[in-house]
Amino acid sequence: MQLGMAFWGSKTLLSAVELGVFSELAKKPRELESLRKALGLHPRAARDFLDALVSLGMLQRKGGVYSNTAETALFLDKGKPSYVGGILEMANSRLYPFWGSLTEGLKTGRQQNESKRGGDLFDELYRDPARLKEFCKAMTGISLGPARAIAAKFPWKTYRTFLDVGTAQGALPVTIALAHRHLRGTGLDLPVVEPIFREYVAQAGLSERLAFATCDFFKDELPKADVIVMGHILHDWSLEQKKALIAKVYRALPPGGAFIAYEALIDDERRENAFGLLMSLNMLIETAGGFDYTGADCRGWLREAGFRKTRVEHLVGPDSMVVGIK
Repeated sequence: MQLGMAFWGSKTLLSAVELGVFSELAKKPRELESLRKALGLHPRAARDFLDALVSLGMLQRKGGVYSNTAETALFLDKGKPSYVGGILEMANSRLYPFWGSLTEGLKTGRQQNESKRGGDLFDELYRDPARLKEFCKAMTGISLGPARAIAAKFPWKTYRTFLDVGTAQGALPVTIALAHRHLRGTGLDLPVVEPIFREYVAQAGLSERLAFATCDFFKDELPKADVIVMGHILHDWSLEQKKALIAKVYRALPPGGAFIAYEALIDDERRENAFGLLMSLNMLIETAGGFDYTGADCRGWLREAGFRKTRVEHLVGPDSMVVGIK
């Protein structure tokens, strides 16, 4: 019953993010009526809504005064650089309704997103600057944790340059460059993303060390770098396309260069990382042929491409990285 009705709690949290509950409480704790008015809530359900967030561990209430928990204050206040709610905003506005068609997707094997009405996610994003920025912020939200772990765990001192493929706002390049001042990096994405990337990089004071590049990574060769990173990229594509991208990475690296692919890797026994398996179902909803994979799967593809050493290392939460050395 808990699992079957879990969407109740999920939508309550997503609506709280949409309404700005956590950002409002970051200003100061509030009593019920003050918070209700600040959020524009109707009196009928406001108390139940806020107390449900308390019971779900998303808010605290003491003496009738509501406040954030330590975690929601850190991760769900839009005013903080640690905000990861962008991915939840996208989950609320896009994925929540699309997942209502999962059964149809399982029966047909076809996408259940904008494509059902003749549209394309990325075409629609690129036509709307506001939606594109929201999407890039969502990618930052899902990438910050793994980026910090990669900055800490990978032996960056032996390398000088790196390339982040599908960089979006540039969360990974910024995180790595801040942690390792000897490195110079490049974020690779489509031209329409460049202003969003440059703004984010400038805010971090890294415009001199981080550059932006663009190419169609299925048509063009990748720029050269000592380390090439693909985060939440390979799972978008079919097996044939995955192998083609890995081959391009191999060609772009020098001898001794490294490839880092990080995702919510499915455990090799396909029993434990539920998030990775559900993410693969999300690829059914969102892509024509994408799927998530195990560390063993990816290591096999890397060896097939010519990488001489491969390893899997856990990062944070459901995310792990596969590292290949040329």
